[in-house]
Amino acid sequence: MGRREDRVRRKLEKDPAMECNKVRQKYCPDLFRDFADTKDPRNPSYTDYSNRELLGTVFYKGIAGITSMQAMTDEFNKDQVVKNLYQFMGGKEKEFLPHGVTVNEYFERLDPEELQKVQQKQVYGLIRSKAFYDARFRKKWLVIVDGTQTYSGRRKLHEGCLERHYKKGTEEETVSYHCDVLEAKIVLGEKLVVSIGSEFIENNGEDAERQKNMGEEERKQDCETKAFQRLAGKIKKAFPRLPLILLADSLYASEPVMDLCRGNGWGFIIRYKSGSIPGVTEEYEKIPEKGRSGHAEFVNEIDYRGKPVNMVRYWEEAEEKGKKAGKEYQFLTDMRITEKNAEKVVKAGRKRWKIENEGFNRQKNWQGDITHACSHNAEAMKNHYLMTQISDMVKQLYEWFVLETGGIRKRQKNISSDLLKSFGEQKTEREDIRRNDTQSVPAD
Repeated sequence: MGRREDRVRRKLEKDPAMECNKVRQKYCPDLFRDFADTKDPRNPSYTDYSNRELLGTVFYKGIAGITSMQAMTDEFNKDQVVKNLYQFMGGKEKEFLPHGVTVNEYFERLDPEELQKVQQKQVYGLIRSKAFYDARFRKKWLVIVDGTQTYSGRRKLHEGCLERHYKKGTEEETVSYHCDVLEAKIVLGEKLVVSIGSEFIENNGEDAERQKNMGEEERKQDCETKAFQRLAGKIKKAFPRLPLILLADSLYASEPVMDLCRGNGWGFIIRYKSGSIPGVTEEYEKIPEKGRSGHAEFVNEIDYRGKPVNMVRYWEEAEEKGKKAGKEYQFLTDMRITEKNAEKVVKAGRKRWKIENEGFNRQKNWQGDITHACSHNAEAMKNHYLMTQISDMVKQLYEWFVLETGGIRKRQKNISSDLLKSFGEQKTEREDIRRNDTQSVPAD
């Protein structure tokens, strides 16, 4: 695309904020009503702002890619921004939007489960819309699970912080603290990966005592396996009949995870490293007649602690630093592998990387920063993280259905700044700002 055509396409998007709102109204029409319906932890006699106004303000903070609460307070303290955001939220206009301190005091008392319910209700609506059915694999939704850090530093922000000791037992021993979350994201398209559930991994005395003699990798696996059991329970409760296939890295190649998937009626494609379950590798290598298809090699019904599991190995050549190098990938799955589906199973399994690229990297580097501590309170930190997931879901839909589909090219860092700038521009009448423009939008 030439510069002239690029300029013409950019002009097609006359108002980024309006276009983003249209997408939100089409795919998440009840979002602000759901914000309003969350259980308010405050005394109603001492409230200046409603749940809808507090959560709506933080939602638009995420849409604008604003990192800190102070920056939010400053950017949203402009007459036109205040007027527009109140109109976007559908409430009576006030002189000011909520201050960052007010939001944090509210978040310290708000039960994070309230926001998880809002988040999962929006995802349920997206699934029911049928607009994203092409993203399924064998008529099942791909759900990726992985953990990430939302804070790391020498300062202990709260009692739930996890600890990492360096040079333990010596005079030079140091301690760093971190906050972790186990995240599950559902694949709705090649560039659409949204949160379907979050489980926060916190320090408690029982786990800390049991893990004190474990190595770092063993401790991480223990924490994430237990968190996965809790997260899987949440997802099953919220989406009891959702047909899904779990995608995960080698940390989850274990009997408890596979048994939980089988018990829930879920499929799984889990990245596998030979050393993680030696018995599976040994049996795989002993079988001389392996199935083959293209770059894939496979064996079905390998015994793993009395239950069958299927394994596929895949080779490819990749160029690194100007040199060609061979790469090998292995996956364990409950799906029977054939010559027809072997490479398709591998392709689906490799979508696990989307939680890093379209998920964590995006939310840490391109669209805000989930590692920035907007509060030092444990509950508030959770609520900030969950609101980021809700904002980013809508923002991804906007990027796909408006920018990508319309051929409008923007640098990732400019998408947020353009939206923020648009918040402060003069809009048309109220009915134009909030109208439910449900024009036909192509599916991914």
